[in-house]
Amino acid sequence: MSQAAEAATPSRLYSGHNRISTQALTSLAKAAAAESLGVPAHDVRAEWSDDDGLLALSLVTPIKIPGLTAVIRDPERVSVFGGSIWQRAVSAKSDILTKVTELSGARLSRVDIRISGAHVTERGRVR
Repeated sequence: MSQAAEAATPSRLYSGHNRISTQALTSLAKAAAAESLGVPAHDVRAEWSDDDGLLALSLVTPIKIPGLTAVIRDPERVSVFGGSIWQRAVSAKSDILTKVTELSGARLSRVDIRISGAHVTERGRVR
């Protein structure tokens, strides 16, 4: 094979390194968590750690909840949000892990979520 043909092979065209910065990964994780839990990304804190060569993601975040008055009037409001806070946090772990992995190519071992507060979506009138 000639040198020109060898240089045109796909392995030669795509050689090199691609790296995603920690800041970019953190922004991606915060956006994925915010979307999954219904809160602004700036309210989510994300930290990375090594887990036997994979990345472990720890999140501290509030979660979107319906107003308590609305839930008292209509208990089905909880199901509209995707279930209890516990159920939604468990579901969000899988969603966040999948989104971050698909978009970044990073290999995550786990996602840990600590709920730090609540964003109430409907507020009642003060009397």
